Amino acid sequence: MPSLSASAILFDFDGVLVDSTTVVAAQYTRWAQEQGLDAEALVNFAHGVRTVEVIRQWAPHLDAEAETKRIEEREAHDPAVTVMPGAVDLLKSLPQGRWGIVTSGGRMLATTRIRVLGLPEPSVLVTADDVVRGKPDPEPYTKGAQLLGLKPADCMVVEDAPAGIRAAQAAGMRVISMPSTYPVEALDEADFLVSGLEQVRVQLDAHGGKLRIEF
Repeated sequence: MPSLSASAILFDFDGVLVDSTTVVAAQYTRWAQEQGLDAEALVNFAHGVRTVEVIRQWAPHLDAEAETKRIEEREAHDPAVTVMPGAVDLLKSLPQGRWGIVTSGGRMLATTRIRVLGLPEPSVLVTADDVVRGKPDPEPYTKGAQLLGLKPADCMVVEDAPAGIRAAQAAGMRVISMPSTYPVEALDEADFLVSGLEQVRVQLDAHGGKLRIEF
């Protein structure tokens, strides 16, 4: 069983802590059809990318902020989102101040889902509203480390999308990935691969300074 050490863990949200893949696909498909766009290609592009950047890329003639609000309000009220297996137990095993969430979704969407699904409150929450450049740019993960008071190299990341893997690695972080949204072969840039969060165990080392991560 591999064993790694880190000072903290930063989790992506959709596809890692919550299962929203079908909701994201459904709402982007709905929006793409309304705009006369290729829904399948758009959905494939959109996972792990800020909604506002999806809009800017695919419909630059529209008001990106307004369309982002429309899509994320639909997602926030879609009841099909569920907690990923193992997510609650893993988060509850982590000391406060040693983990955070870095999501490409907006703050309203993330906080609504955390509340509705009863997830533990993160010490740090970095959303699309908190950065200028989203994943695959390193800014979201760099900001997450800064808010935890840590160097990027001291943080481990859990991701499910190539854009997120690239963002974390560009920030200087190691990445554990899981094939919840993309197939295994699409995640070959990750440092480590697990089947799901149930496989991950975390505890403080003997001196209480580092987290020992086993999977």
